Amino acid sequence: MAGEAKLGVRLKDVRTKAGLTQAELANLARVSRKTINTVENGVFIPSTVLALRLASALGTTVEALFFLTD
Repeated sequence: MAGEAKLGVRLKDVRTKAGLTQAELANLARVSRKTINTVENGVFIPSTVLALRLASALGTTVEALFFLTD
């Protein structure tokens, strides 16, 4: 579809600023390290529940981690 928005991801930047490895964040969010990797690389779009868990684990908002692009 023309003009379809895509998901932008700031997860890696926020995670590294927090001093966490992918494995540490995965443990806090109760997912696998591979899940963190695929979300960071835009391969996997997280569910609302996962996005909320990631934001909570990083002490931030979902909007700080994810955004829409045109």
